[in-house]
Amino acid sequence: MKKIQIGAALLIAAMALTAGTASAKKSKKGKKHTTTEAAVMRKEGNVTIVNTVTIASDVKGFKGATPLEVYFEGGKILKVVALPNRDTPDFFGKVRQQLLPKWDGMTAAKAATAQVDGVTGATYSSRAVKENVKRAAEYYNKHQ
Repeated sequence: MKKIQIGAALLIAAMALTAGTASAKKSKKGKKHTTTEAAVMRKEGNVTIVNTVTIASDVKGFKGATPLEVYFEGGKILKVVALPNRDTPDFFGKVRQQLLPKWDGMTAAKAATAQVDGVTGATYSSRAVKENVKRAAEYYNKHQ
């Protein structure tokens, strides 16, 4: 009986925490956004970073989500950084070396529609990374 009460209390706490993350705030520019949106896009100096954890949560690589952070400056991609994922390290290492740099210097508008070749042998990971970059670029274009 105690386990059920503890489980119910944890569930209620988790629901309250989740509900709190969608509360509205005003940015420095007076524009309303939710804290979820703030977690997707943040600024560090002149660099805008888009995190794809939530905007591409349905995009799966070989063994699950393959979230990224895409760094933009002046409308161009500075770099694409892979966040922790469960894809096979050897194959994803090839994706890091061969695929992620392909977007360096590309405009956000081009990145949203670019047809970039994937890495041979890492098909699922490549597809997921390409979709994550596309969504990050679209998000950046819409919310910058």
